Amino acid sequence: MKYNLYQIDAFTDSIFAGNPACVVPLDNWLSDGILLKIAKENAVAETAFFVDTGKKIHLRWFTPEIEMDLCGHATLATAHCLKTILNYKKDEIFFETLSGDLIVKAEDGLYKMNFPARMPIADNLPITISKSLNIQPKEILKSRDYVLVYENETDIRNIKIDRQLFDQINMDPGGVIVTAIGDNCDFVSRFFTPQAAILEDPVTGSAHCSLVPFWSERLNKKELYAQQVSDRMGKLYCEDKGDRVIISGKAKTYSIGTFWLE
Repeated sequence: MKYNLYQIDAFTDSIFAGNPACVVPLDNWLSDGILLKIAKENAVAETAFFVDTGKKIHLRWFTPEIEMDLCGHATLATAHCLKTILNYKKDEIFFETLSGDLIVKAEDGLYKMNFPARMPIADNLPITISKSLNIQPKEILKSRDYVLVYENETDIRNIKIDRQLFDQINMDPGGVIVTAIGDNCDFVSRFFTPQAAILEDPVTGSAHCSLVPFWSERLNKKELYAQQVSDRMGKLYCEDKGDRVIISGKAKTYSIGTFWLE
C-alpha cells in the first residue's frame, strides 16, 4: 500500500529553518504500532497523521518515541499541507485532537492556531534537571512543561545541557522550556526534552500555550512576537485570549514523496 508523505518546515518563511514535521494523510487509521514505526523512520521531531472525516479532520501527532497530546508545529505543517498541496478549500480548518477541537485559520499569509492556554504556576525544579543546567534560572514554574525564567536572551542562547544527567528523568509528554525577555522581540525561548531522540526541539508551538499567558501577564500586553532561538530559529506571532492562545506562523514545503507498507 502506497502513502503520501510531506515534509514541511514550520514557523519559518524559508527552508532549512523553523521546525521540520512530516505530514501523512490517511484514508483510515493504521494501528498505533505502525504509526509509531513510521514516525521513527521519518526521524523528525514529530509526524502528523490525519484522517478527513468530512466535518472535521482527525489529527494525531507522534514523536519517534510516543504519541503527543499537543504539537503546534506539526499542526501548522498539516494546515500548510492541506491548503497549499491538497487544495483544501476552506480558510478555517477544524481539527479533532487529544487536546480537544483546534481551529486553524489561513489569514494574512499566516496560519493562526487557536490552542488552549496553560498558565504555568510556581514549582520546584527536580535536582537532576537543576544539575544538568550550566546556568540556573531566576524563577521556576510548571504547567505540562517546566518553565524556567532567566535574566536575559544571552543566558538563553548560552544554556547547555548535560545530557547524561538530563536523560535520567522522564517527563513524557513534557519538557523543559527556558525563556527570557528578548533583545529584538517580546520574549525568547528554547525547549529541551529528556530521553528523546532529539534533545532540543527547534520550534515548539505547544510550549507557547504556557509562554504566551505568562509573558502576556508579565509584560502587560496581549499581542506578542516571540522567537525560539534554536540553531534553526522560529518566529511566532502570538495573542493572549484568556483561556485560549492564538499562535501564528508561516511554513515552507521542503519535500514531497511516497512510502510503502507491505
